[in-house]
Parts: sequence; structure tokens; C-alpha cells
Amino acid sequence: MAKIKKGDQVVVISGRDKGKTGRVLEVLTDSDRVVVEGVQRVTKHVKAGQTARGTRTGGIETVEAPIHVSNVMLVDPETKKGTRVGFRLEQVERDGKTKTVRVRVAKRSGKDI
Repeated sequence: MAKIKKGDQVVVISGRDKGKTGRVLEVLTDSDRVVVEGVQRVTKHVKAGQTARGTRTGGIETVEAPIHVSNVMLVDPETKKGTRVGFRLEQVERDGKTKTVRVRVAKRSGKDI
């Protein structure tokens, strides 16, 4: 189970966007990076071309670039500050069978994420 998942609210703890918060749009597990909404915005020169729905206009766009997962921290749901993530094992009973599942827990407040 990943410590940071798509849709999580995170805060940037280092780099030029330090202190900014945003929602995780994408998790790139192969390179240990995440794309965060409104963070690490870079300008990209796009060439005009064709897409499946028609023609694409060229120009300069600003898009979110990936940031390393070690530079972001999950936002605690209770204190609204950055927190480390831990795991707790829980026994869940479904259809008479007991299954062990891992639950993400905020280290700062102890609440489930």
C-alpha cells in the first residue's frame, strides 16, 4: 500500500513551491514522483498538430511537472498540517471470513486517512 495516493491532499516541504498545498493528480510509481495540482508549474512549448477530436493549436502552455515523493507530505485531516503516514492492521470480517487489511494512519493525530 502506498503512503500517498491519487486524490490525497499534500503539502510541499522542500523546493521552490515549499508551503503550497494541492491535490495529487497522478502517482508515478516507477520514478517515485507525484503530480500535484498547482505545484511545480512549468512552461511547455506545444507544437500544433492533430488529435483524435480535431486539430490542436500550438503555443506555450503551463502544466504541472512531477515532483519527488520525498518532497511532499500528506495533510493531516484533523490539524490541516503535514504529517507522516503509518499503517495499522485491522481484522475485517466479510461473509464469515476474516481478512487482514492495512489502514493508513496520520502519525500527528492518530486518525485514519
